[in-house]
Amino acid sequence: MTSTFIGGVEGGATHSKLVICDEQGSIVASVSGPGTNHWMVGIPECARRIMEMATQAKSVTNIPQTLKLKCLGLSLSGCEQEATNKVLENELRTTCPTLSENYVVCSDTAGSIATVSPLGGLVLISGTGSNALLRNPDGTMYNCGGWGNMMGDEGSAWWISHRAMKIVFDDEDNFIKSPHATNVVWQLIKEHFSVETRLDLLDHCYAKFDKPFFAGLCSKLAVAATEGDRLCQQLFTDAGRLLAKAIIALLPRVNEELVRSGELSIVCVGSVWLSWDLLKMGFIKEMNTTSITYGLTLKRLTQTMALGATYLAADAINFNLPRDYSRNYEIFYKHHNSSVVNGNRIE
Repeated sequence: MTSTFIGGVEGGATHSKLVICDEQGSIVASVSGPGTNHWMVGIPECARRIMEMATQAKSVTNIPQTLKLKCLGLSLSGCEQEATNKVLENELRTTCPTLSENYVVCSDTAGSIATVSPLGGLVLISGTGSNALLRNPDGTMYNCGGWGNMMGDEGSAWWISHRAMKIVFDDEDNFIKSPHATNVVWQLIKEHFSVETRLDLLDHCYAKFDKPFFAGLCSKLAVAATEGDRLCQQLFTDAGRLLAKAIIALLPRVNEELVRSGELSIVCVGSVWLSWDLLKMGFIKEMNTTSITYGLTLKRLTQTMALGATYLAADAINFNLPRDYSRNYEIFYKHHNSSVVNGNRIE
């Protein structure tokens, strides 16, 4: 058995995945685990969960627990600050001494881009929360969003769920009337949170607030939107507009070298993108408010971003890990300002 193993972790707010690759670049172990956002669970618990996944991964592929990985890439939600990233690395080195010789700690956005291209690109995350990050070929990075539910998360599952609830509250208060009937949305809210009144919801908004559970309402709203509920459809149209706005905000920062092919690669990550058909109209309308000289290629990962974290780990120790980027994604939409839907120009 080869003695060179490199690992990577995809860490989200609700779930995580760890992979281990051998020196040929083949995935020899892949395990799933709970969320590893240290802002939500704390750094010690985050490190414990990572170690637990690594222990399981080594076990299933018969790697000795005492054999350290050459490097472990951690592409985690919430890891945008170098200072706290270093604290997490030190926690792992102290409490998990047999885990890895080296570490790379970065945000989930960085790992997503690395899964698709060595040059860079733009990643737009819309899962429990939302975030956008641009990485240019020269290594410069710029972000839009990623501030959490108190300060942002626009277009995310949490935002859609919260927006649905806010519309119901405002309509019932006669404060701002909903443009569409609220009965379907209100019934879904009651079922999801197991409540009967708006007062019953306050515990879930404050004392018992659980962001992933709150965001879980979104998938039920998506089903209702597909079945024709107008308010649910509007929620996803509005989310599509906001996700497009995040892209537009970063376009002035795009380096010419990144779009030399005539297209900007955008990696779309997160469960909300599974509802692309619902997001599409709002997304296109918003994108057509700006003028760009290149196209946008929206890609979804066909491999876990933990693989991108593994690439970053290999590059950090100058290890030539074989990789085929084309196998890691699929293109689901190409945008130009002359985009049409059902034969009609979207203005």
